[in-house]
Amino acid sequence: MNLLGRKKRDDGENDEAKGSAAEASDTTIGGGTAPKGRPTPKRNEGAKKRGPVAPAPQTAAEARRRRKELRGPKLTGEERKAEKLTRRAEMAERREKMMSGDDAYLLPRDKGPVRRYVRNIVDSRRNLLGLFMPAALVMIVFMMALPSLQFQQIMSYTMLGLVVIMAIDGVLVGRKVNRMVDEKFPGNTESGWKLGFYAASRASQIRRMRAPRPAVSRGDKVS
Repeated sequence: MNLLGRKKRDDGENDEAKGSAAEASDTTIGGGTAPKGRPTPKRNEGAKKRGPVAPAPQTAAEARRRRKELRGPKLTGEERKAEKLTRRAEMAERREKMMSGDDAYLLPRDKGPVRRYVRNIVDSRRNLLGLFMPAALVMIVFMMALPSLQFQQIMSYTMLGLVVIMAIDGVLVGRKVNRMVDEKFPGNTESGWKLGFYAASRASQIRRMRAPRPAVSRGDKVS
């Protein structure tokens, strides 16, 4: 009799375990197990939060029609031409304001009164760094035109000497810029290495190719 009673109890415990497993599986299907201390989410809560989803297109023609609807109304040739001209005019206006030094249109590296002051210092003096690119191009042309081994060795040494001279000039420009910036902006927190590199990189560019364009002439006094 005891064995029969134990069997019944075991059957009841098995039924309860099956019911708990079924509830757990329903909870997992409905959107994941709820965190501790929170009520178990219902199965239809996730469906209520999501908006209605359009059915997938059945044919290629329907898919093309939906893409056209997303793109908006089709423009005529004249409207596309007018839109292109307007976009070009806006780009030209933004570039002109950037070249003139308007802070709202400058790149992040060029913004601020400190960077503007550095540009004025560099643009007001003659820099040996500005001769590096033209001189390097001339040397390369001569090396290609005259394939003599002795001449190429001479040009290689000349190029190395030019690089050393440009490096020295870059260091001098950076030191001058940092000294003048410290005098004019005593509360400046930008590192001297960044300002020196910014000044040297601008000085190495040909004057007419600098962006923003120079706001001062050579020989002007910057204070």
